[in-house]
Amino acid sequence: MKKNLHPVDFNHRRNQFLTKIKKSVAVFPAAPEMIRNNDVHHEYRQESNFFYLSGFEEPNSILLFDPQNKSPFQMFVQPKNPTKELWEGPIVGPEGAKKHFGANSAFPSTDPKYFDEAFIKALLEAEVLYYRLGQNEDWDRRIFSLMKQAVRQLGRTGRGFWPIHDPNEILGEMRLIKTRAEAERLEHAANITAEAHVSAMKIAKPGMYEYEIEAALYHAFRGQGAGRLGYGSIVAGGANACVLHYVANNKKLDNQDLLLIDAGAEFEYYTADITRCFPINGQFTQEQKDIYLAVLKAQKSCVKMAKPGKSMKDLHHHAIEVLVEELKKLKVLKGTSSQLIKNKAYLPFYPHGTGHWLGMDVHDSGRYFSENYDTPRKLEPGMVITIEPGLYFGSGSKGPSKYQGIGIRIEDDVLITTSGNKVLTTGAPKEIEEIETLCNSN
Repeated sequence: MKKNLHPVDFNHRRNQFLTKIKKSVAVFPAAPEMIRNNDVHHEYRQESNFFYLSGFEEPNSILLFDPQNKSPFQMFVQPKNPTKELWEGPIVGPEGAKKHFGANSAFPSTDPKYFDEAFIKALLEAEVLYYRLGQNEDWDRRIFSLMKQAVRQLGRTGRGFWPIHDPNEILGEMRLIKTRAEAERLEHAANITAEAHVSAMKIAKPGMYEYEIEAALYHAFRGQGAGRLGYGSIVAGGANACVLHYVANNKKLDNQDLLLIDAGAEFEYYTADITRCFPINGQFTQEQKDIYLAVLKAQKSCVKMAKPGKSMKDLHHHAIEVLVEELKKLKVLKGTSSQLIKNKAYLPFYPHGTGHWLGMDVHDSGRYFSENYDTPRKLEPGMVITIEPGLYFGSGSKGPSKYQGIGIRIEDDVLITTSGNKVLTTGAPKEIEEIETLCNSN
C-alpha cells in the first residue's frame, strides 16, 4: 500500500526555474489531446515539464514564465463550462488555477488574445525565449507569428528574433537530481512494479499467451494505485526476447521458453523500469543458465560499481568487459579481450547501452556529458539510473546453435547516494534459485 509520501513542492520548483531564466520568457503548452477515433481520445497524460512546474493535468492550457512581471507565473486554462464538465468532469478554471495551482494570474485559454498579448509584452522585456521547438507544429507557427508581431512593435530598431533555447537545458538538470519526495515516488513505483513481476512469475505457464501476462501486469499495476504504464510493456517469450523493443505480445508460450518482461508502473508521474527473465516451465535449461548467469554477473558487478564519481560510460564499458569474458568462457567469442572489445565483436550479442536516467520519463531528461559535451558526467547523489546489460542470440547473431533463440536482459533501478547506491527494485528476485522457486510456487 501507499506510504505517507512527502509532498512535491511545485512552488519551489517554479521559483528555482525563475531564478535560472532571469531576463527571459518561457512558454510551456500542455500536451495535446490525441484523437483515437471520432470523438474518442487516447488516455491523456500531461507533458512532463509542464506537470513538473505546475502539477496541472488539464489539456488546452499554457504556462507563461515572465520574471520581469509582477505576475511571473501565469496560467492560461480552460474556462469553467457546465456542459463540458457534465461529459468530461470538473474543470479547474482560471480562479482555480490561482487558488489551487499557485498561478499569480490566470486567464481563459479559449480566447487567444489573453496569451498573445501577455506573451508579446513579456518578449519585449526579454533577451531570450525558452520554448521547446519541434514538439507541436501548430505551436511552433504560433510562437513565430507572435515573435514577428513583437519585432514590428519595436519599430526600426534592427532587432531580429529572440534566441530560442530549449527549457530542457535547465529543467533536465533540475529533474536529474531527485528530491526526497521524487525518490519516494520512484521507490513506490518500483515496489508496485516488483510485485507485478513476482505475480507474473507465479502465474505464467506453458500454453498461456504473452498478452495474458501483459494483462496480469496491468491489473497488478492499477490494483496497487499506479496511474498508468510508464511505457509499453515488453512481454517476450522465446526468440521474441531477441527483439529489443518487441511489443506485439501475442505469442503462445511454449514449455521450453524463457519469458523476458520489461515493464514499469508510473506512480504520480514517476516511472519504474524493471526487466526480468524466467522459465515458463519453472526450470532453466543448462543453456539458458549459461547465458543468464553471464548477464547476471555483469549486472551485479555494474550495480556494485554505481556510485558518485563513476559515469554511465564507465558502467557500460565495465559491462562490456565482463560480458566479453563470459562469452569467451562459453566459446561464443575467441581472441584477446582487448581486441574483441576494440573490434566490437560483442555487438551482435549486446547491441544496446547499459542504462539511462530514470524519473518522470522512462528515458529521463538530463545531460550525459559535461556542459561542453566533451566529458561523460559523473554520477551524483540523487540521480536515479537503470542498469540493464543483456545478451541476445537472435537469427542474425551467428552464435552457437545451442544458444539460438535465447534473449536475456536484467534491469534494476538504482538511486545514487552519498555512500554508494540504493537498489529500488530488490522486490523482484533475479537469482536463479529464487526465480525457480517462485515459478513453481503455484
